[in-house]
Amino acid sequence: MAKILIIDDEVHIRKSLEEILLYEGYKVDEAPDGLQGIVKIKTQDYDLVFCDIKMPKMDGMEVLEQAMKLKPDLPVIIISGHGTMETAVEAVKKGAFDFIAKPLDLNRLLITVRNALDKSTLISETRELRRKVTKAREIVGNSPGIVKIKEIIDRVAPTEARILITGDNGTGKEMVARWIHEKSHRNSGPFVEVNCAAIPSELIESELFGHEKGAFTSAIKQRIGKFEQASGGTLFLDEIGDMSLSAQAKVLRALQESKITRVGGEKDISVNVRVLAATNKDLQAEVRENRFRIDLYHRLNVIPVHVPSLNERPEDIPLLAKQFIDDFSAETNSKPKPISEEALAELQKVQWTGNVRELRNVIERLLILCDTKITLADVNMFVNPSGSSATMLGNSLFDRFQTLQDFRDHAEKLFIEYKLQKHNWNISKTAEEIDIQRSHLYNKIEKYGLKRIDE
Repeated sequence: MAKILIIDDEVHIRKSLEEILLYEGYKVDEAPDGLQGIVKIKTQDYDLVFCDIKMPKMDGMEVLEQAMKLKPDLPVIIISGHGTMETAVEAVKKGAFDFIAKPLDLNRLLITVRNALDKSTLISETRELRRKVTKAREIVGNSPGIVKIKEIIDRVAPTEARILITGDNGTGKEMVARWIHEKSHRNSGPFVEVNCAAIPSELIESELFGHEKGAFTSAIKQRIGKFEQASGGTLFLDEIGDMSLSAQAKVLRALQESKITRVGGEKDISVNVRVLAATNKDLQAEVRENRFRIDLYHRLNVIPVHVPSLNERPEDIPLLAKQFIDDFSAETNSKPKPISEEALAELQKVQWTGNVRELRNVIERLLILCDTKITLADVNMFVNPSGSSATMLGNSLFDRFQTLQDFRDHAEKLFIEYKLQKHNWNISKTAEEIDIQRSHLYNKIEKYGLKRIDE
């Protein structure tokens, strides 16, 4: 049932409209002036707003402008007894769905309401389809920590507040950022992600702010940076704790002034970006060690959101496991394999160092290696093994390979994939730990077709 807000300082107009709309089966709320109307729009969800023009404290045009900034998809119908053609044109230019002069014509009023609600429904359906296409998965879980995160997202997403998301690798920080974007009024704009840990320090400024042609040796043409690419939308700075101090200073200026300067350029460029940041580091400790600017920390940490590790919410593991089974079955166009209650209980006992990302990989492994159903024995064999090497890996695994080289390739693929995930796909750190050159690692990634799976 659609919920409609009426903003008008005349009591008899509000009551007349309310009676008509209630009779038609809509829910109705009221506000006697523009200021109270804006408060209600900020704090509640409406499908449609009626707004008068001549009101005390804040007139209808101001309410319209504020409403369009808060919720651009919200249909607003302007009503006025003092309107002119110029006023109607101005209202529509500012985003009003329609303009209706007083005294209100009942037939036109109801037709306009239906049209406005049809448009609102179409926008919601389009957004849902776009979400499915971009595979923005739901945040799965009913544990207290996840319920709290969902509540915070619903409350802060419609605002412009900056948010610092903390948590271990693989917990789902990027997913939280994506849902903040999806539920914000910027959701029709781009969502641009930058993994600060994966970009060498000497290139991070060019990546964020762009560069002009000739700014440095390899700058053969102008490049638009991530801040400009995200204009009108959301910029997600993942692993912000790994950003160099020089880049931090420029990010701070961009947040303070909403302006950036490309590397090698002199012109200030205005950007309209909401910045979300995430880290697996203790930024306060980084500040004390002079590795992170305290002023940038306070700029980013307006709303802190901590994503709990999987070990802190074992009650969510059955839900996540079943969700991953459905996801992989849909991807492979196959029938979902059932998983026994005993197997789920055993998965809840595992210490998950890689969190949700590791659980996702484990479920994929089980679906490939087990038979028609995932059992406790499968979990013990492929997830939480004990005994000899052959028992740990499973004889069926060895039977899959005819030659030693095939088995070596398979083992190397699993090893590299694990190390990449451990370092959140930071190529430099991974190459350093496994003691190979970065170019060699890139070749291995290409050889085995490894791809990063979003948190």
